[in-house]
Amino acid sequence: MSWRRGSGGGGDGGVSRRWAVLLCLGSFCLGLLFTNRMWTLPEATEIARPNGNGDEGNPLVSGECGPKKVQQQDYKDMMPVQNTHHDVQILDKTIASLETELSAARSLQESLLNGSPVAEEFKISESIGRRKYLMVIGINTAFSSRKRRDSIRYTWMPQGEKRKKLEEEKGIIIRFVIGHSAISGGIVDRAIEAEDRKHGDFMRIDHVEGYLALSGKTKTYFATAVSLWDAAFYVKVDDDVHVNIATLGQILSKHALKPRVYIGCMKSGPVLSEKGVRYYEPEYWKFGEPGNKYFRHATGQLYAISKDLATYISINRHVLHKYINEDVSLGSWFIGLDAEHIDDRRLCCGTPPDCEWKAQAGNTCAASFDWRCSGICNSEGRIWECDRSTGDGENVAVNVMTDDDWFCDWMTPTKRTTILRSVCLPVAVKKGIRAENAFFGGVKCF
Repeated sequence: MSWRRGSGGGGDGGVSRRWAVLLCLGSFCLGLLFTNRMWTLPEATEIARPNGNGDEGNPLVSGECGPKKVQQQDYKDMMPVQNTHHDVQILDKTIASLETELSAARSLQESLLNGSPVAEEFKISESIGRRKYLMVIGINTAFSSRKRRDSIRYTWMPQGEKRKKLEEEKGIIIRFVIGHSAISGGIVDRAIEAEDRKHGDFMRIDHVEGYLALSGKTKTYFATAVSLWDAAFYVKVDDDVHVNIATLGQILSKHALKPRVYIGCMKSGPVLSEKGVRYYEPEYWKFGEPGNKYFRHATGQLYAISKDLATYISINRHVLHKYINEDVSLGSWFIGLDAEHIDDRRLCCGTPPDCEWKAQAGNTCAASFDWRCSGICNSEGRIWECDRSTGDGENVAVNVMTDDDWFCDWMTPTKRTTILRSVCLPVAVKKGIRAENAFFGGVKCF
């Protein structure tokens, strides 16, 4: 007996309700089959399954539409498990370098659009590909520090062809960093120009010199250096500090693969709110209650930052706040960044005998100075002691002894005699030179 639609006028053209239900179910199942077929075919042919047993051949996998071949790849070749940490470090450094180069390119474009001057060396390097250096060492100096500069030139800073060789073979750039006077082109500016023509070891920056403007000078130095040289690290050091270049290079090389690195002797001194005292902080109220300490930052005698941090300073130099103390300013610029602070005490050794004891124990110092003077006390006369103690003095002394155009006339006779004997004697003995035939700057040592 069949069910008819309606109650009186159906006729034979009506459809049975049972058949209608079956037809709907059949259409639904057919739709599911068709939909599943359309979505699973691409996945079944493209899926790659790791073969842990190393069996060859393509096994068959049964499915609704028949057996399918599964493509296989050996994941051991694609995902090496060794040196994973090293690879991650390289990847992080590469990403950071790309970000840095992009930011530098934007900064250059902004300078060109604004009509700002761009160094010729930077234009040339951009067009032909920039040479990679290990580090740029900027020696902070002042107009009145000629004696300090001379003492550095004849101790730890190579001169002439030796400096060029250091740049070409070791990738180490060393320059004295100085700006200009309030009256550009004055007598002190002309004196620096004459000194630069003689030695060729200055980096002039667009900055008005002044002790209370060191934060601005530091900012300008990093911005200028990163535009001139493509280095892994940029170092700032004062001109009354002795540096062992080899040890410094070894320290920095260990961190070359890390992005955003800030290296120095980290400290946290008190915030001084009393006017008239040394290192007075005019903005002391920003650091909380009286008696609070600064955040951790590297001491100002010597510190190093990686290229990406130097580029960050260059790009944001117009908005970075300057505190009166430049080491505090630098530390504040990295507070909100994902930068790694590295505390290395070899960057803040004392003068002899401290650096001598550490060298004998196998911990050769990279930088030496006197804490009580924030540098080497009377550095132009005593930097020779540090140079001799670190093991570099012998090579430098030979260089000084053969350089007859320089004479230490700025020393007192007693001090000059002491230095002549302490520097000349070890070299003369080793080279078999009789003491009476040993000369220093054209002057007999004994």
